[in-house]
Amino acid sequence: MPVTSGTQGASRTAAFAGGIICLAAAAAVSGQSSGAGPLIEPVTDAELAATPNGDWLSFRGNLSAWAYSALDAVNTETVGRLDFAWAAPMEDGPNEATPLVRGGIVYLPQPEDVIHALDARSGDLIWEYRREHNYLDPEGADPARRFGQGLGRITRNIAIWRDGLFVATMDAFIVRLDANTGELVWETRVGDSRIAHSSGPIIADGKVISGRSCNMSVAGGCYLTAHDAEDGRELWRFYTIPRPGEPGDETWGGLPLERRFHVGAWHVGSYDPGLGLVYWGTSVPAPSPEVLRGSGAGSLLYSNSTLALRADTGELAWYFQHLPRDNWDLDHPFERILVDLEMDPDEEAVWSINPHLERGDRRRVMTGFPGKTAIFWTLDRETGEFLWARETVFQNVITHIDAHTGAVTVNEEIIPKARDEEYGVVCPAASGGKDWPTAAYSPMTEAVYAPLQDVCMSPTITGTGEGPPQGYGINFNMRLAPNKATVGRLDAVSARTGESRWRFEEPAGMMSVMTTGGGLVFAGNTNRRFRAFDAKTGDILWQTVLGGPVSGFPVSFAVDGEQYIAVSAGGGDLLSGLFNRLGNLNARSGANMLYAFKLSDTAGRGPIEQPSLAAATAAAEPPPMIMIDAPLLETSAPCATFSAEQAGRGAALYQEQCAECHGPTLRGGAQGAALAGRGFTSYWRNRAASGLYRTIRETMPQGREGTIGPSASADLVAFLLSESGAEATGELGSDVGTLDGQRTCFRQ
Repeated sequence: MPVTSGTQGASRTAAFAGGIICLAAAAAVSGQSSGAGPLIEPVTDAELAATPNGDWLSFRGNLSAWAYSALDAVNTETVGRLDFAWAAPMEDGPNEATPLVRGGIVYLPQPEDVIHALDARSGDLIWEYRREHNYLDPEGADPARRFGQGLGRITRNIAIWRDGLFVATMDAFIVRLDANTGELVWETRVGDSRIAHSSGPIIADGKVISGRSCNMSVAGGCYLTAHDAEDGRELWRFYTIPRPGEPGDETWGGLPLERRFHVGAWHVGSYDPGLGLVYWGTSVPAPSPEVLRGSGAGSLLYSNSTLALRADTGELAWYFQHLPRDNWDLDHPFERILVDLEMDPDEEAVWSINPHLERGDRRRVMTGFPGKTAIFWTLDRETGEFLWARETVFQNVITHIDAHTGAVTVNEEIIPKARDEEYGVVCPAASGGKDWPTAAYSPMTEAVYAPLQDVCMSPTITGTGEGPPQGYGINFNMRLAPNKATVGRLDAVSARTGESRWRFEEPAGMMSVMTTGGGLVFAGNTNRRFRAFDAKTGDILWQTVLGGPVSGFPVSFAVDGEQYIAVSAGGGDLLSGLFNRLGNLNARSGANMLYAFKLSDTAGRGPIEQPSLAAATAAAEPPPMIMIDAPLLETSAPCATFSAEQAGRGAALYQEQCAECHGPTLRGGAQGAALAGRGFTSYWRNRAASGLYRTIRETMPQGREGTIGPSASADLVAFLLSESGAEATGELGSDVGTLDGQRTCFRQ
């Protein structure tokens, strides 16, 4: 939940003086250039914040994480002429790379801290940086179990500012290289071999801001840091788990600090220069089952939260916890998209809307899919105020979002109360309804395009709860979501209204996305396909097949007046193999490669055949509900009555009998219509309550019609009325004759 900072963050952000800073006049590792003078013009803070229109200077193009390029030479009319331009080989290992591009130079991060500078016209190598790692192993540590040599092998991104490149290394350093030569300028140690950097930093007004993962056995959790980009001095450090006596300490159920583990910040943040705020997401506690943690039902701050930190000091301005009390490894560290929009959330599409939100009000918001639940969250990014949220993939982890505060209620039915108790089916899986592959925003359509997956799990507890955790303490047992035949999907969702624009589904997992000024959405999948979609319709306009899962992040840049589209592929990541197996695909990881494409007069590929199974479709209405016709009554007729106790019984019955088809939050599912929202209330308002009662009693559940008894049917009607705002004034009966004369009443 949002909190305003006063003294809250001050005690937690003192500068850390224990880092080692090394200034170097020459490269400590291999770095060669032609010696013909500077390769690039220095990059300014203003350029980092701007929409890309030639270069690609940040992880997702700008500091607002749009993943959008304004370049439009490649567009809906010309994309059929997009053709192969060049490819550049990369190092072996997990490939989740994002190239940066400045002045015709591509800076390509690769596994194990290898950086290449390439000619953007040809992919030819200009210089290489290859790090000689220098691990700091704590006393008694086993070098073979270095955390940084696992997750740290991934290098998702680097940062650029002035003439410097900034790398967060697998041996727990922040490094500055000379962008013209590849020579080492400075390096600062930020931790020991229990720290992993799978993602790199951003630059916020001359400060190198970075997050990281910390081994599950590290007591006290993880941290974000800021370093001076000029000399590498550490300026502040913010811990993601409160220290004893600090705000949030009380959310850990009395656990001492030495028994509070994990809560990383392992993805990439965003920055608003006007507000001076850095936005970063956090991950989960360890172990996952609270019965092993001993934390009780505490919310465990600042796990699964958005942190808004003042870039100058590291002070906490506000926070919002998207998923308290995590028992399922459903991290929330992913990209935070920053946009300024008029807010008009659609009541039919959106799950929870703040009643104080004024329609049409232009707000500075943080929006998108920050976590694995794949819930689309929208917050005021200045204050952290909750504005609205909507579901996308099927999920049963969250049962309620408070409309006033955004506070989340988790599903008690999927939290084991003992080590030998089973979770049951949990959706989504720990692989995420949304995971590290990033979404993209288009200012042309005011929509967010998100790579999502329909995967669930049936976890079992494997840990003992004794000593520091060696993992999450559960076996995930992942599988396709109920009633789904495909894994991946690309969802287009309006950032202004929350309405679905279109959705594309396919057997393969969906990977990272980019939008362009040409009205296109570029996205790859785990089955080697890289495609261009029409941003308005979802039609596939172009596609190609690469040498492995398209596990990198697509970018666009211009050189000599020509627009290029580039993406790395090869796989080796933690998602591709799982998604291909669940999708019954035989795709394999391949050799890592960066591929670049540009327009060609000879490319003409002809029309693209739209896959029959995975056709892009306009956002479909939920399946119709079989309904018993009920007459409209005069408004003078009495409203159907029910009691709060009756609605409570109906809520339990609904989750047991109805949620699988109609969704745990009544918003509809693959096999059932929505039982809340504008469509539901507009039909049933002022109709005889007997119609709703008989619909449940006589037609539900489909395939087992008539098995819900009279009292249970009345309880379910009471629950539906309650959830749509009707007032509890008395017990609802099951006599049809009586219900014929009572009308269904909802909040106005």
